Amino acid sequence: MLLKDFYNIIPIANSDTPKYRVSITINKAHDMFNGHFPETPVIPGVSMLQIIKELAEIITNQKLVLQKLVNVKFLTLMNPEVNSNLVLDLEILNTDDALVKVKNNTIFNESIALKMSAVYSKK
Repeated sequence: MLLKDFYNIIPIANSDTPKYRVSITINKAHDMFNGHFPETPVIPGVSMLQIIKELAEIITNQKLVLQKLVNVKFLTLMNPEVNSNLVLDLEILNTDDALVKVKNNTIFNESIALKMSAVYSKK
């Protein structure tokens, strides 16, 4: 975990398909929110991209390196004081050329807050 104590994972269930649903809880008392932003905290987009990468590494049991962000759309601000629980729907596909494709929808307050597609290489 790049950001110590930033989030906790509710155990990931094994799946026979390439689709996973992962629930996490953001630590709303994390020091990051003192600067981003103290009066109205917002989870930084780059932190969300890191969380998705870390979850994909746990699921694939491999270290990954981001090669390309195909699509990233932040649809709403994620305020951990409003709701610190996030659900991440991940689809993880291994390709024939040793790449890992990840699609993600992050759900916050029952709405999709982030959509992302990325390609990673195996480290």
